[in-house]
Amino acid sequence: MNEIVLVKEAITINALNEIISGTGGELIKIVVDVQLNLLAIGGEMHSDEEQFLLDQGSNQDDLWGINIYPKMSRNEWIEFDSMINIRPRQNNRSRNVEDLELQKKIIQIVNDLILQ
Repeated sequence: MNEIVLVKEAITINALNEIISGTGGELIKIVVDVQLNLLAIGGEMHSDEEQFLLDQGSNQDDLWGINIYPKMSRNEWIEFDSMINIRPRQNNRSRNVEDLELQKKIIQIVNDLILQ
């Protein structure tokens, strides 16, 4: 398993690329804690990062999986797609983050923590 990194303070896109170097993909799996405003980066699967954050004290209802495509422009680099997002109890019935306000909050957290 890849090393998972907890991001609580802003990092650069270059630091992000160092964290994920060796993963060999065009996308980066990230789990966002929308209550604590932090990210888990570097897991092979969103569920690995989710468990990492749960072990750190995060609340399951606050964790959402996204993918980032670092080579794309900022206005299209986030994909709200993860199996951990399927939560009928929170009215989220698909892999997508369906709540537009929640999407905005996730975008803000990512943009605050991953600098150009």
